[in-house]
Amino acid sequence: MALAVVIFLLVIGSIIFHFASPWWFTDIAADWGSIDFTINVTFWVTGFVFISVNLFLAYCVYKFRQKDGHTAVYEPENTKLEVGLSAITTVGVIAMLAPGLFVWASFVTVPDNATEFEVMGQQWQWAFRYPGADGTMGTADTKLVTESNPFGVNIADPNGQDDVIVLGPEMHLPLDKPVKALLRSNDVLHNYTVPQFRVKMDLVPGLISYLWFEPNKAGRYDILCEELCGIGHFVMRGAVIIETQAEYDAWLAEQPTFAETQAVAAANPAAGQAQYAVCAACHGAQGEGNQALNGPKLAGQQAWYIERQLKYFKQGVRGGDGDINGQTMAPMANMLADDNAIRNMAAYIVSLPDTPAAETVSGDIANGYDIYDRNCAACHLDNGEGTWYTDAPKLAGMSDWYFVTQISNFRAGIRGLHPSDDYGEQMVGMATAMSGLEEIEDVAAYINTLR
Repeated sequence: MALAVVIFLLVIGSIIFHFASPWWFTDIAADWGSIDFTINVTFWVTGFVFISVNLFLAYCVYKFRQKDGHTAVYEPENTKLEVGLSAITTVGVIAMLAPGLFVWASFVTVPDNATEFEVMGQQWQWAFRYPGADGTMGTADTKLVTESNPFGVNIADPNGQDDVIVLGPEMHLPLDKPVKALLRSNDVLHNYTVPQFRVKMDLVPGLISYLWFEPNKAGRYDILCEELCGIGHFVMRGAVIIETQAEYDAWLAEQPTFAETQAVAAANPAAGQAQYAVCAACHGAQGEGNQALNGPKLAGQQAWYIERQLKYFKQGVRGGDGDINGQTMAPMANMLADDNAIRNMAAYIVSLPDTPAAETVSGDIANGYDIYDRNCAACHLDNGEGTWYTDAPKLAGMSDWYFVTQISNFRAGIRGLHPSDDYGEQMVGMATAMSGLEEIEDVAAYINTLR
């Protein structure tokens, strides 16, 4: 009797939770209402079966409970029951599968007027490419990916010269216009998902997959990777902005073409040397750093990282509330007039001799290795050299005290939470892998062995 009551209450509770659950569909923002319909049909069919079977089970437990003098009856075959159950099961399966087949037929049939764009995923970031004025995207290949051509666009393909390149996690699309997303991966399996669009597809290395949709509700929506693509999977986030055609056109016009990204003037280290004179007061004449003045070692760091951080200081992405040392860098960075000046400065710093910084931090090296190997090496590499591919700066041989300060800042939310700090946000999550100052120092002590 008690078991029958428990089963009955389980059914009632499940029904209540289904309708009162806070975990329900997000508002749809594309023309794929048919997918919602298909899912709802599946809910109703499986829900009916769940309720029917469990209520019948509760009834049987109660009706045929053990009684004195009551003997079970063995009935090996019942044709009428078997035919009925087979018919009901067949109808239920058809009801679940048929709508999905019709939806799939629409999913693989892209409208002729759909505009193509390309999504590239790699650990652990997004990038996007749009056709230029000619309306045709050039060819691209992972084999062609370099630091200066991270999308791998074929330089020899004239159709690719005017392609619009967006090397960041935010993309835009026009409202009420069908679009086809061509999906590429540079490394492992990823998945392009915007929950409000109701469609998703894997990005498979070596293949170009696709999906299509028609955004019909303006707004900002999260792009997620719904494949377990590595340790940074949970921070592989992006955003898509759905806006009017005029707003979209204005945004697109501000983005660089592939030809423009390849036509950047070579940096002038000599010009950077003249500009560096102001920096030497804190960072040392040879970029060796000065802890007393809170100036970390710069020599040996990659140019792309130096350029990004100088731009962040100029734009206010770094040096916000609580970042006392960063606030002193903002006016210094603003002395660099433009991107060329920043590039010249970085080029000069790269030319300085890379002498490992003095060790100032001690800790449990073995524990530091365990933490670094599990959480840091995937981006910063086993030897701490860092790589542009994962936007990870060099750590080996750099100022250990500065590492401790910055990881602490990430943990405290002082750094990495600015809306424009796309890569800092990832570091906020990774910094929490260290429980506190002691473990941060353990990692710094281990990094000191990577000289």
